[in-house]
Amino acid sequence: MTILTALLDEGGPIPAHRPFPRALVREATWQRAIGHLASGELTLLSVWGDVGHVHMALLEDEDHRIAVLTLPCPDGTYPAIGQTHPPAIRLERAIRDLFGYDPVGLPDPRGWLDHRDGTAYAFLPVEGEGLHQIPVGPVHAGIIEPGHFRFTCDGETVVRLEQRLGYVHKGVDELFSGAPLDRAARLACRVSGDSAAALGLGFARAVEAALGVVPPPRAVWLRALMAEMERVANHLGDFGAICNDASFTIIMAHCAVLRERMLRAAHDAFGHRLIMDRIVPGGVTMDLDEANRTAIAALADDVRKKFTALTLLYDRTASLQDRTVTTGILKPELARQFGAGGYVGRASGRAFDSRKHPGYAPYDSLSFEVPVLTEGDVNARVWIRVREIGQSLNLIEQILRDMPEGDIQTVVPAGSGEGMSLTETFRGDVLVWLRLNGGVVDRCHVRDASWFQWPLLEAVIEGNIVADFPLCNKSFNCSYSGHDL
Repeated sequence: MTILTALLDEGGPIPAHRPFPRALVREATWQRAIGHLASGELTLLSVWGDVGHVHMALLEDEDHRIAVLTLPCPDGTYPAIGQTHPPAIRLERAIRDLFGYDPVGLPDPRGWLDHRDGTAYAFLPVEGEGLHQIPVGPVHAGIIEPGHFRFTCDGETVVRLEQRLGYVHKGVDELFSGAPLDRAARLACRVSGDSAAALGLGFARAVEAALGVVPPPRAVWLRALMAEMERVANHLGDFGAICNDASFTIIMAHCAVLRERMLRAAHDAFGHRLIMDRIVPGGVTMDLDEANRTAIAALADDVRKKFTALTLLYDRTASLQDRTVTTGILKPELARQFGAGGYVGRASGRAFDSRKHPGYAPYDSLSFEVPVLTEGDVNARVWIRVREIGQSLNLIEQILRDMPEGDIQTVVPAGSGEGMSLTETFRGDVLVWLRLNGGVVDRCHVRDASWFQWPLLEAVIEGNIVADFPLCNKSFNCSYSGHDL
């Protein structure tokens, strides 16, 4: 019997929850689950609040089983997961802000998303001779979202970095509640605009699971095409930006051109540069014509040739290697503990990709590899992106070649039920959980990959110099908006 099976057997099953099992459990079972998380036997996928309850989604890495445990908290309290499993701390601070539930035993009493009280934020103290602090943000030097970074340094060496986020908290959870499916689908795409296609896919898959809807095969393949084009565009932008932060601007210039061409191809084919609002419950809103199919195939081939030359330039430039190799190392054990997804986890040995496990169509019919490295530095995160671009270009070509004909949408009934999906964005896995009532969203929770990546950025910068923070930060490229729900 697996760990999750044993935990589920101790509770009452919720049959309306699909496709992963959910059970209503008692506090003793909740505590046992926390113990399995602390020992590394389970991975936390998310924890979120609900009316009168808290939910915890868990992954059993050995066989990729997923389950949700639900604990009633009638008195507004529950045993904190973060008391022994640090990856839960920020999520539980958010639950306290959004729902008012007190996670008993949580080691950090400060608020997280809600800044309305106006009181000074109590940054963690650091003791030592000759230390000084450098405050950065929340307003930054570029057109990026706000976040505050408090560096404590010994000379140029960073002793501690502490983040304060939540500046773009916009009440996403509340906006979902009571929304009809069309409006909720639009909101999901805007949780983090650079992942609009993948987030739209995650929401659509959760709705389809809740209602037992099967989208047409052609729509499923079109969704994958959109998601892979989005992945390539973002990875190209990141690769160029990392090189730019190491003062090697020529690569950024060329990557900007390639990224722009991919965005324009998305606009020509699907009517939107960010492929926003094109993936909806039941299918997609636009088909791909022959002219755009040919254009995307030619673009994929051209991007591969030009990008290969850029990666050779990166690899042969000693000044770049000097900045990225051994900088900002994320240890594999920390990546595993936090369940880090995407290039952050894969560069540190965690070979998790939700397209493979638990998997979803049409990736079970496509051939691709998940690149993994173990060095865990900025350079490794660069090379994961490089190799993923190659894999995504191969996927785009396979999809264009083998995509079936047929309808692109099916009718979605105004039904009720609960659904959950795990979908791969360019950053890593995003979890969407929702409850529908008569075709209206009663409750929806979206957990972006950034929730488990932001804390790791604090860890990797320690012992590095302040000047290397932009490299480390860009190599993570966490989302502010996807985090500050």
